[in-house]
Amino acid sequence: MTVQNVDMQPQHSISLHGKVALVVGGYGAIGTAISERLAVAGAIVIVAGRSGDRARTLAAELSDRGLSVQGVELDACDVGAVRRLPSSLKHQYGSIDILVNCVGINREQKLLEVTDEAFDKVYHGTLRAGMFLAQAVAARQVEVGKGGSQIHILSVRSSLGFRDRGYSAFCAAKGGLAVLLKQHATELAPYGITANGVAPGAVRTYKNNKALEDAATFHRAIADIPLRRLATPADVAGAVHFFASPLSRFVTGQILYVDGGLTASA
Repeated sequence: MTVQNVDMQPQHSISLHGKVALVVGGYGAIGTAISERLAVAGAIVIVAGRSGDRARTLAAELSDRGLSVQGVELDACDVGAVRRLPSSLKHQYGSIDILVNCVGINREQKLLEVTDEAFDKVYHGTLRAGMFLAQAVAARQVEVGKGGSQIHILSVRSSLGFRDRGYSAFCAAKGGLAVLLKQHATELAPYGITANGVAPGAVRTYKNNKALEDAATFHRAIADIPLRRLATPADVAGAVHFFASPLSRFVTGQILYVDGGLTASA
């Protein structure tokens, strides 16, 4: 049995100075906010995603602001590429202190219309990708022996169904990831590595902003949210920052709902 020795002095800093953060799917609306937030907090951020051009473009924009950011190409569905990435970053950065998994896809189909092809695609691009990203980074974190954190972006749909929508594949994949990270938390705890999830409700981004300009659409979207607004990418990034910082060093296997009170209300 491994016993963790920790500094008993209070740690209030949210600084990530000297930490290396790998943000996979780090150039989407939410991923961009997370990448920026961690970089501003002092981390060296590696933005990874299927489009190397988009990853490098974001990295260049943030670097121009004096932040330490690199963009790399990574298909999270390619297990071989995922397993090679920590080794390819080893000489430049050493360990990966923080993993943020922003990967996930959806193919909306009603229950009676779900195809095996669509279901498998969502599974591969969400649950399976999350599993092997966590494994590859954990292997390097265990090898280095400095601890670390792993944070998965989930959804309130990892624990709630969606009325009048065809979310079988998405709910199954995100729900599976929510339980998977709890198992990872128990296995990685002896090494000082935490695993947690951030589960946002509906997030207002450039993809839905046009539709939400319609007053009726907007009011329907916030009708069940006690705080009477949608989440922003910055709201999600703030929760990720907490899990990546020393403030959460004794928090693992947990899911933080960034949903304006949706899951707390009837």
